[in-house]
Amino acid sequence: MRFEAITWERLTDALAERVMDLKAADGGPWLRVGIDGAPAARPEELGRRVAETLRLRGRSVLAVSTEGFLRPASLRYEFGREDPDTYYDGWFDTGALWREVFGPLEPGGTGRVLPDLWDPATDRATRSPYQLLPESGVLVLYGPMLLGRWFPFDLTVHLRLSAPALRRRTEESARWTLPAFERYEREVGPGEAADVVVRVDDFRHPAWGTTAGG
Repeated sequence: MRFEAITWERLTDALAERVMDLKAADGGPWLRVGIDGAPAARPEELGRRVAETLRLRGRSVLAVSTEGFLRPASLRYEFGREDPDTYYDGWFDTGALWREVFGPLEPGGTGRVLPDLWDPATDRATRSPYQLLPESGVLVLYGPMLLGRWFPFDLTVHLRLSAPALRRRTEESARWTLPAFERYEREVGPGEAADVVVRVDDFRHPAWGTTAGG
């Protein structure tokens, strides 16, 4: 993959342009964009930038964080508070994401999406109301380890940190998760699986590239 330097503003505009030109792979009326990256890569920042840029271009957008779909603490910490395999396989409620986010956006769906389900701070249900995403609207889902789970994205972006940069930028209290991201690299290969890859070792100077099919 060939990478070229780009500013965050130009990157956001380029991604928004791609979305504006996309058609849903399943032929449905909604588009689904995944912004994948470890917390240290700040996927929420790019996700919100892209969502806002699309809104300015007249598209209805619903931005959703995987942090709102964590499992209850009793399940996340079943094998201890710092188990990387549980973080990889069991922290995020992928079943709820399928049911509450992707299911309503399938062809013939209602478009009624639940933006979040669980509050990790209170360890209780958020009780957020459903939000209606109109036809031609765009879902932007952001968070870690989104690829390789068969989510039906129409465009995927992976924010890539080298192993040393990931270790350096991950808070000390969260470094126990690093083996999970090493496993993600081995088993999924997000740098090859994503449509667009953005190198973010230096946040001041991102660089981007596209895969052969991206």
